[in-house]
Amino acid sequence: MNKGYILELSDVTKGYPKSAFALKNVSFKLPYGAIMGFVGENGAGKTTTIGCILNALKIDGGSINLFGEKLTDEAIHLREQIGVVFDATPFADGLTPAQIGKMMANIYQQWDYPAYQKYLKRFELPLEQRLSTFSKGMLMKLALSVALSHAPKLLILDEVTSGLDPVVRDDILDVFLDFVQDEERSVFLSTHITSDLEKVADYITFIDHGQILLTAQKDDLIYKYGIMRCKYDQFESICKEDIIAYRKRDYQIDILIADRYLLQPKYADLYIDRAKVDDILLLLIKGERG
Repeated sequence: MNKGYILELSDVTKGYPKSAFALKNVSFKLPYGAIMGFVGENGAGKTTTIGCILNALKIDGGSINLFGEKLTDEAIHLREQIGVVFDATPFADGLTPAQIGKMMANIYQQWDYPAYQKYLKRFELPLEQRLSTFSKGMLMKLALSVALSHAPKLLILDEVTSGLDPVVRDDILDVFLDFVQDEERSVFLSTHITSDLEKVADYITFIDHGQILLTAQKDDLIYKYGIMRCKYDQFESICKEDIIAYRKRDYQIDILIADRYLLQPKYADLYIDRAKVDDILLLLIKGERG
């Protein structure tokens, strides 16, 4: 049964009076039971988009629906269903995880202290140790434990794996995969670490200068998309509808294509590589559109 989308943005715009930056007609849909990676360079609009989703920033146009409803200041029942983690912990250094657990019981109606203790144990976080002694990885695991312990249906995460060692990142990615197993919950993960997305994402959305460049299934991106290499004199013979983006280099042109299996017979004399998410991001941002 199709439950629709847990998060849906349609033509969202957001500008700032004293800045040239703006979100321009941002649209994408996140299904239930899925992990969406949200990637782009610093300043591309990732954090602004999240601020709009959370109603922390007032949008100028378009619409945002969560669980099929619009999030407003009064929609407490929707806020209860969202777990949010940013790249900096919001808790004071002098607190302990035990004290934070008691504080959260006064904030969230559905606070589940046993679940919180379960996550602390899974992440090997001491209940009575002050946060001033925690590493960055421990602080991030604590923030995730809090976000996961009030029965959220949607996790919204902004650069949560940035600066963490690979072992800690793997632990956190495993939690995301477990979270969506029942297909009733989803994760929206803003990050610049594309290798993390290759491990866990179902969909990836690329943003640059406030505009969505592409949304696609992760498996299509890494298995079907490709980079075709050609010389300058061969470029003119390539059909423009086959080109998503291209970038001129010293001795060749790299061309991003959507289906290397379909196009390899058509361009049998050209070499087509598999594309990594980093390669796709680079061509979409630095290249020219087809």
